[in-house]
Amino acid sequence: MVSMEQITGEQKIEAESQVGLGQVRVVSKFWDKPVDILGHPKNYHLEMSLLPRPEMAQACFVDHWSPKRFEPFGDLFLLPAEHRIRAQSNCRHQNSIVFTFSQEAVAPWFDHNLRWTDSRLQGALDIASGKIRSLLFQIGEELRSPRFASGNMVELLSSQVIIELSRYLHSVDEEKSRGGLSELRLRRIDERLSERDIPPSLAELADLCNLSVRQLTRAFRVSRGRSIGKYIAEYRLDRAKRLLASGMSVKCVAYTVGFSAPSNFTAAFLRETGETPRDYRLRLKGSQPVKSGLH
Repeated sequence: MVSMEQITGEQKIEAESQVGLGQVRVVSKFWDKPVDILGHPKNYHLEMSLLPRPEMAQACFVDHWSPKRFEPFGDLFLLPAEHRIRAQSNCRHQNSIVFTFSQEAVAPWFDHNLRWTDSRLQGALDIASGKIRSLLFQIGEELRSPRFASGNMVELLSSQVIIELSRYLHSVDEEKSRGGLSELRLRRIDERLSERDIPPSLAELADLCNLSVRQLTRAFRVSRGRSIGKYIAEYRLDRAKRLLASGMSVKCVAYTVGFSAPSNFTAAFLRETGETPRDYRLRLKGSQPVKSGLH
């Protein structure tokens, strides 16, 4: 049995803050060889990857699943406290936003009527929540580039993360009785979004899920609380932010996430975030935003 530090690799902490519920960090992690290791986290470990996930990243909850059953890690995942997990990955470098918190700190949200069912364990490895993603992005931005009352903002955002995480976990089993999409179909949609640059059409996603477009749009809204079109737009924006944070040029990011021209990407990014892609990247680096152009 090993610690979470061994699973998560050698870490370089870029920014961190202690909050009432735990600790939030922006970290760079490195591994000198592929990971295949058994761990037993004492605290909850919520992580969002800022770089594209590796081809092979998977885990098995050894006290609940067959030793041969592994499910893939998503870009956003939760490792529950006191659950033994075997993790495998060929990742060598990752930048992440990490939120760790104890069982006691979140007992009112996590211990009351929450059982770690098979579907919840599987859902924890690949969290489908744009709200949690957005909140973690905001935390990362506050940590990297502190502004007025950043400490208070991070405290508030971290509390929101826990509430949204609790809602997500409680909804995993409930979705089955409300007519939402299965975890398999939701994962297929996310995998399609991550695999290709051009956003998919509704017809393509419906075929992928073996549903009609009407069935898909209705069930998707039940599962994730918003239209599939809005979700695709949020996914593209989140991916663009990760690529900008990795140092990719604005022009390359624009084409990578499926825009026909960098100017269209800049306009869409400005409309959704209130700043241009270049200003966003400069702010992450601690620089003062300047008059933006396409570089």
